[in-house]
Amino acid sequence: MRQVLSLSFPEKTTKEVKILAKKRGFASLSSYIKYLVELDKDLISETELLKSIRESRKEYREGKSIKVESIAELI
Repeated sequence: MRQVLSLSFPEKTTKEVKILAKKRGFASLSSYIKYLVELDKDLISETELLKSIRESRKEYREGKSIKVESIAELI
């Protein structure tokens, strides 16, 4: 079942969103918004990013990292 979601933007923002949706090839604003919501699900939070950085630094200090000259060396 679908529900209607009403969004309120300043006129300038509304125009920008419509232009972006069309420019990106979306048939409707709804499909563009759905796409953006799906993208947002894959984003990492600032907290998660900082945690990952801290863990990486710790591993580096403990000598658990390797130095390579190119990506090919990892394959």
